[in-house]
Amino acid sequence: MNLTQVTNSPSLNVEDDLENQYDMVSNVHVYGLEDSIKASKYPMSTDVSKCTGKVTKTVKALGGVPTGTGHDNFLNGIVVQFDLNYTVKAFIEAERYHFLDFVSSQSTMHRITKFDLDKAYIEYVDPRIIEIMKEKVADYNEYCEKFKDAEPGSLADRMKKIKYLEILYSNPCGFRLTARMTTNYRQLKTIYQQRKNHRLPEWVMFCKWIETLPMFKEICLKHDDGNE
Repeated sequence: MNLTQVTNSPSLNVEDDLENQYDMVSNVHVYGLEDSIKASKYPMSTDVSKCTGKVTKTVKALGGVPTGTGHDNFLNGIVVQFDLNYTVKAFIEAERYHFLDFVSSQSTMHRITKFDLDKAYIEYVDPRIIEIMKEKVADYNEYCEKFKDAEPGSLADRMKKIKYLEILYSNPCGFRLTARMTTNYRQLKTIYQQRKNHRLPEWVMFCKWIETLPMFKEICLKHDDGNE
């Protein structure tokens, strides 16, 4: 890569990325916050009817324990649902989290030739690759129209399948898709600890969003912000 290529490349400043990136998270709903805070007080209570949803020092202490100690189990009850617009690259990494569930998502398998490819990729995808993808999609759609009456199993039918597979396997991982997700504060706490300084701007952005969730910073980030 020469100096001109570096100069013309997207910004390497994560803060600039945060300013310029697409709207990543939408349609957010949080359930069970107050009831789960109440439940965090059950172990030390002889009358649970007196437990309240007020955030106390004990609640903060439980929510802020190191991940894996088990004392923050009440965070499982704070359920978060949202739409996430992420790249294929970031979604692959997200799949390692067992309690970040994909409710439903856009499908490249079924709809790759129908997307607006001029809008589907993030800024780090080489424009030459995007042009190749557009050419392949145009060629596939033209071929399908020309041989729309091809018999199943015929050479033309097999060529359609080959051309489609070429599109699927050539698609760069900077392709954006939207998925409906369900998770909880405990899993988000783990994600935050592991990804807040990640190399991918998407993870940094996602962690910034996590911080905006109701009472998340107050309950879960004791060990990150130093507050009691």
